[in-house]
Amino acid sequence: MAQSNPPLLERDALASLNQLRDGPAAVRLASHLLTTLAGGLVWGQAPWPLGLRLAGLLLCGIGLATCFAPLHECCHRTAFRSRRVNDGVAWIAGLLSFYNSTYYRRYHQWHHRYTHQPGLDPELEDPVPTNPWAYLREVSGWNWWTGKWSGYTRLLWGDLSGLSYLSPEAIPQVRRSVRLQFAVYAVLALASLVGGTGFLFWFWLLPLALGQPALRVLLLAEHTGCSFSSDGTDNTRTTLTHPAVRWLMWNMPFHAEHHLYPSLPFHALPAAHGPIAPHLRHCDRGYLAVHRRLLRNLPALGLPA
Repeated sequence: MAQSNPPLLERDALASLNQLRDGPAAVRLASHLLTTLAGGLVWGQAPWPLGLRLAGLLLCGIGLATCFAPLHECCHRTAFRSRRVNDGVAWIAGLLSFYNSTYYRRYHQWHHRYTHQPGLDPELEDPVPTNPWAYLREVSGWNWWTGKWSGYTRLLWGDLSGLSYLSPEAIPQVRRSVRLQFAVYAVLALASLVGGTGFLFWFWLLPLALGQPALRVLLLAEHTGCSFSSDGTDNTRTTLTHPAVRWLMWNMPFHAEHHLYPSLPFHALPAAHGPIAPHLRHCDRGYLAVHRRLLRNLPALGLPA
């Protein structure tokens, strides 16, 4: 927890909540992957009704996009007790969701260190929507895809020395990881072409593109419209939402709790919410309410001058 924030959890309660267990993450990961696979299988049944197949396509896409959630948890190395298991699951989840875990872990550490502080938090380098058109570009996933193009180009071949969150020792590790990731994509693309199935497009790229807006809507709510300060009770939003959303996102809607106590495993966040909630400046009921408020105040969402 940031030192500038007062302790909101008693020491004994924190020690209990900090206990790492493999079971919750194993169950969550298995159910997440099985749901994604089930959606893909339904989408692949050509004789079935088109409406049912499209529902399967969307389910598969949302499942792929929200593989960002296990990536995120495992990058904190709190989902499983084993560091090796966390790192392996993070890499595979990143492969599915088009993130690179080796890079993201370091980027995300910087985000936690300087949450929502202009000039320091790398997340604030991404465009903040301040008008309706910019909002549509963001929630459609357009900004994410264009950012991936430029970001991966830089990670593969560009100069990384200017990225403060990548130490000189980390840069070769990140490059190797990204190149391995793209080698896997290349093998799958070649197999798709040789087999004449178009598998990589029909069962990964297309579903991921359709599922991405759901993830963008959820992630945009985490800090947008919150304070540009180091106060963890004011710079991050918790969103009270449907259990299915909490399940897909591995309890990340309890986002202020996560930022205040990043050592907590995802399955402990609901219990932490009770004592922390009265201290939060941004605790909203539902993503629709959050986005209605954001849309009413788009011009005010930009970075401070």
